[in-house]
Amino acid sequence: MRKIFTAVAVIAGLAALASGAEAAKYKETTVTNGGTLSGKVLLKNAKPEVQPFTISKNPEVCGTGTRDVAWVRANGGALMDAVVYLEKVKAGKPFTADSKKIEIDQKTCTFEPYIQVMANGGELTAVNEDSVLHNIHTYELIKKARRTVFNVSQPDQGNAFTKKIKLRRGVAMKVECDAHDFMHAWVFVARNPYYALVNDKGEFTIGDIPPGKYVVKAWHGRLGEQKTTVEVKAGATAQANLTF
Repeated sequence: MRKIFTAVAVIAGLAALASGAEAAKYKETTVTNGGTLSGKVLLKNAKPEVQPFTISKNPEVCGTGTRDVAWVRANGGALMDAVVYLEKVKAGKPFTADSKKIEIDQKTCTFEPYIQVMANGGELTAVNEDSVLHNIHTYELIKKARRTVFNVSQPDQGNAFTKKIKLRRGVAMKVECDAHDFMHAWVFVARNPYYALVNDKGEFTIGDIPPGKYVVKAWHGRLGEQKTTVEVKAGATAQANLTF
């Protein structure tokens, strides 16, 4: 009898977890009289960072000498390559179609684009446009650890690989090539469509936000995250600056 009760309890627990996970999914609805959030991501304590890598193979395609990877780019006091997003939004505007299907091109031994955003559960296509082998390797970033999402060899020019991306804990992926250590890129994986990739002045705008109080985070692949709180009112524009 105890075993039966235990099995029932386990099944009930799993059902509750599944129900909770389903309830936690973002719901797309119509937003009326939503608000807007604008601001900048600034560089204060952190410094610009560039690392040179020696190009040691495939010079006919990759070039010769060294390749500089700009881990932290700044424009004056503004931080570039950051994504600002609202955390734990349960319902609101729909994801855009282009966020559900993105592409990473491997061209002249460079990932293009260097940084982009996609919806969690969307599809990523990696294309090798070079005449040399690339091995694209992506990692889910979980605090200071990382977990392989996919690791695929693409030996032929024109080879394309598509995979549905569903991160469990992290908010972003690091993209590397196991054949060329100077190839690097980032993909932010959004749980809701309330995000913005900053422009070259560190500025961002997020619109159609349901009125309410939110945790706003700025994510950067090298520097981590900063956060603040903001109240967005109907039909109004709130301001928030985040500093690294």
